[in-house]
Amino acid sequence: MSTSTSSTAGGERTVPDPSVIVGERGHLTNLAYRLLGSLAEAEDAVQETYARWYAMSRQQQEAIESPGAWLTTVAGRICLDVLGSARARRERYVGEWVPEPLPDRTEWIGGPDGGGSPDPVDPADRVTLDESVNMAFLVVLEAMTPAERVAFILHDVFRYPFAEIARIVGRTPAACRQLATSARRRVGAARIPAAPAAGQARLVRDFKEAWEAKDIRTLVGLLAPDAAMIADGGGLVGAALRPVEGSERIAQYLIHIAGKAPGLTLLERSVNGRPGLVAQHTGVTVTVAAFELTGDRVTRIWAVRNPEKLRPWTETGRG
Repeated sequence: MSTSTSSTAGGERTVPDPSVIVGERGHLTNLAYRLLGSLAEAEDAVQETYARWYAMSRQQQEAIESPGAWLTTVAGRICLDVLGSARARRERYVGEWVPEPLPDRTEWIGGPDGGGSPDPVDPADRVTLDESVNMAFLVVLEAMTPAERVAFILHDVFRYPFAEIARIVGRTPAACRQLATSARRRVGAARIPAAPAAGQARLVRDFKEAWEAKDIRTLVGLLAPDAAMIADGGGLVGAALRPVEGSERIAQYLIHIAGKAPGLTLLERSVNGRPGLVAQHTGVTVTVAAFELTGDRVTRIWAVRNPEKLRPWTETGRG
């Protein structure tokens, strides 16, 4: 870690290099998004983490042996608190709650203007799109307790030792190990498929073409018989309030939507690192759909319509 020194009565103290402190933002955003499933909430948590760092005196900052570890600990605790309050908020949420979808960095549109922040880079550029952010994985994380989720993500994804996780969660290392084990069982029980990328793209393209053609028979054939579609409108736009289940019902629902919105344009886009679809109406993104694919069938569709979750996709300037 790059540091400078200052002389004090007790000798020399290391002064954290500001560029190193700011350089932790990417790691913190990656961590917070996986913990919270929301880019907006992740950014808020990271901002709060930095606010706490800069609120300290220089002497307090110098006394911290590892600023990076301190920032991670504080961010983890903030996320743990947010997860606790989020459960209550989501009980009042209108309809189904789906994690906030992320575009590929080449598809990120607009974004924050920096607001005077020392690091104005778009937050989507700071989230690494790997298997730990695919939509199916994030949905499984939602079923975990806050402590399970924090212990599992920190240990299994970011490889933190349980002794460090214990300081964040406020439990013993042994208890944190049990939390991670319980979370791991949930992930294993979900049997999240990992289809080859090329096959995924072809299946999503076939699905798009059948939807555009209003070909209900082909749509039904591309969907698993027990497929489910979960839509998230947040009470702000029209969306099914409960999952639509079964291939025939999903196909009919999609054809119904296409009929109600003439001029709907479907675009193939990466959604959380996997092939997905973006629906635009009069040039504005109105839905981002992520898919779970098993073999040559679609088993799950997560359709995010809540405009508050579509900010990386909805700014003007790209079609």
